[in-house]
Amino acid sequence: MSGVPSGGIAAPARGSDAAVPAGGRVGKTLLSLDMVVAPGLRTPQQSMVSDEAAAEPGVADGAGSPPPSIVTLTMNPAIDVTTNAARVVPDIKLRCESPSYEAGGGGINVARAIRRLGGDALALFPAGGPAGALLGQLLTGEDVRYRCLPVIGWTRQNVNVTEAATGRQFRFVMPGPVLAQREWHALLDVLDAFERPPRFLVASGSLPPGVPADFYARLARMARQRGFALVLDASGDPLRQAVAEGVYLLKPSLHEFEELTGSHGCEESRLVELGRRLVDDGRCEVLVLSLGERGVLWMSATEHGRLVPPAVSVKSSVGAGDSMVAGIVWSLTGGHTLADAVRFGVAAGAASVMNSGTELCRAGDVERLYTQVAALPSSR
Repeated sequence: MSGVPSGGIAAPARGSDAAVPAGGRVGKTLLSLDMVVAPGLRTPQQSMVSDEAAAEPGVADGAGSPPPSIVTLTMNPAIDVTTNAARVVPDIKLRCESPSYEAGGGGINVARAIRRLGGDALALFPAGGPAGALLGQLLTGEDVRYRCLPVIGWTRQNVNVTEAATGRQFRFVMPGPVLAQREWHALLDVLDAFERPPRFLVASGSLPPGVPADFYARLARMARQRGFALVLDASGDPLRQAVAEGVYLLKPSLHEFEELTGSHGCEESRLVELGRRLVDDGRCEVLVLSLGERGVLWMSATEHGRLVPPAVSVKSSVGAGDSMVAGIVWSLTGGHTLADAVRFGVAAGAASVMNSGTELCRAGDVERLYTQVAALPSSR
């Protein structure tokens, strides 16, 4: 198929790049936790209440106000701080360039990328402390709708440093705050309280301390009961437990897939065989296996394919997988075929690495790269 499919994959002007502050930079003044919310959801002033009241947030919030067709869930959000240093060496002070600050975490990045593509998603996440306030400010600046549940712990900050001399990236990832049971369970309550469930729920990223490893498995059971499609991008034991319950779409990296299946260093034909087994056993309806710059292997019960992105100049790989997920899910909500949606996701992932930090993809780049994504024969 040539060209961008008709019917809405090309991003409308509402989500154009011009609407997004370049680099995600903000001033020094931290504002209150401003929110762009769906009608019927509480304002930050109503949400930032006492510990006792916060023990059960969100049970009624949004119950009479359906969310957009895509909701993203980020259990361990972050402020991504990105900078450059001439060299990264031990034992001395490293003078860095002025940093950029961007809202981060898997699901948040997916919502940001969907917004850049001209779509709409509601980002759901816990947040606390000054970094949590900044998180809301940054999302408001990008016109991303979100629902924040307050927590006692402070939202983490991750640091990405590019060594100018070599182009190497150093990513310092913090564990995140410890969430109490009432805090992480409140997010499940919010999802369960929607009168009409979203079409897609994208759960992406790590789980912070205090959240049980079966959290995504609980989410998978809720998805089955409430009738929404769960898109999961996770790793380790949380991934294994969720897959045991079954999800709609699974997007592991090669490393995550090898850990999940217990197979390492496999030929592509073996990867296809293992992926087919996951689909046939009902562990996922769609598997999109990310192979990095080599593209993706994808399959469902009736289709499969192998796609390779065009060669691009790489500035940062942070958020490329999230951009891919955003492209796939947003395309599916527009009524496009699975094959077209995965191709669009591969283009979005390639577009993302062209930008620095966690700036994610730009709509114009995605449209241009879409026609350059190559389809290769895939082993059955």
